[in-house]
Amino acid sequence: MGQQPGGRARSEEHRAAEIPPGRQPPPYTAALVLADGTVIRGQGFGASATVVGEVCFNTGMAGYQETLSDPSYAGQIINFTFPHIGNVGANLEDIESTNPAVRGMVVRDAITDPSNFRAEFTLDAWLRRHNVPGISGVDTRRLTRHIRAAGALSGALVHDPHGKLDIAALQKLAREWPGLEGMDLAKGVSTTQAYEWNKRRWKLGAGYAERTDAKFRVVAVDYGAKQNILRSLCEVGCAVTVVPATATAEEILRHNPDGVFLSNGPGDPAATGEYALAPIRAVLEKGTPLFGICLGHQLLGLALGAKTHKMRQGHRGANHPVKEITTGKVEITSQNHGFAVDPDTLPRGVSATHVSLFDNTLEGLKVDNAPVYSVQYHPEASPGPQDSHYLFHRFIDLMERN
Repeated sequence: MGQQPGGRARSEEHRAAEIPPGRQPPPYTAALVLADGTVIRGQGFGASATVVGEVCFNTGMAGYQETLSDPSYAGQIINFTFPHIGNVGANLEDIESTNPAVRGMVVRDAITDPSNFRAEFTLDAWLRRHNVPGISGVDTRRLTRHIRAAGALSGALVHDPHGKLDIAALQKLAREWPGLEGMDLAKGVSTTQAYEWNKRRWKLGAGYAERTDAKFRVVAVDYGAKQNILRSLCEVGCAVTVVPATATAEEILRHNPDGVFLSNGPGDPAATGEYALAPIRAVLEKGTPLFGICLGHQLLGLALGAKTHKMRQGHRGANHPVKEITTGKVEITSQNHGFAVDPDTLPRGVSATHVSLFDNTLEGLKVDNAPVYSVQYHPEASPGPQDSHYLFHRFIDLMERN
């Protein structure tokens, strides 16, 4: 990775000395440079481009296309710890957004031809189609350890098929990128106008069926909503109207919803909250059932009077154990977030419901004696385990009782 075990960047002379005599260095076509000066060279794939963003790691072992198309990864370069990425190709069904917002990706093994009956493209072709560059040949687990030790780092990634890698320019890009703290990214990935959603969850051989017999009307505020969240709401009996992140209280409530859903999304919740909190508070005052996840959970916390903070490295993967406090039940969850609600700032009348068994961060909250709750993780499980699907049924129960 270009790092000694202690985290100090190795010199170019040291790197050259490791090449056995009589051998030439490989024709590097990509490089990733971190803000702390770490230089990583490898083989490029995907789009020929230069990007800059926060370098994070994802520990999921499956569902890389869903991960790459998750709007919550706006402004980020994903380092995949699992070595076999790309081996089942890509298709037009396993996506969470039409236009992926991820900046780039880092993998260990080179992308291979797909071996799956559902593949419609190679991952390389799909990435080129969406202008996302990647780098392979990286010790991704060592890079992960470096991120865990140093905290979230900005990085610049370039893929140039001709091997023109301007390391000094990449170092400058990485150092000068401001980072995600204080950055509102929800507007950039949200829909710009309201629309109706009626597709249910995917089934093999049937694809995405449409729901025509919905029992409840739900307004989903799109801060970067994954499509499988909308499908999951539809699956349990909801007709879903999706509105932009900037929707006002009037624009949300004029649909006369039985419930309001606050979606996932990227960026700093405090920055997004500058325009998102007032509509959320209006929904709370009206008493409409409210369910939030991920960024929606953080925004709900802020609207109730709590505070959020930037995490050292965040939670990203499909194997995160979370305990429901009242029952002691443990769920294995899918997560993707770099900010968290501070449990010590929850106001009176708001209770913590779930906690991470990795680091004790707050994973869920509820308003006492009101139909309002949220979780930090992703119950739609795309990708990930399906332990948390009950949360969508809990939303239905609240709307029925209300």
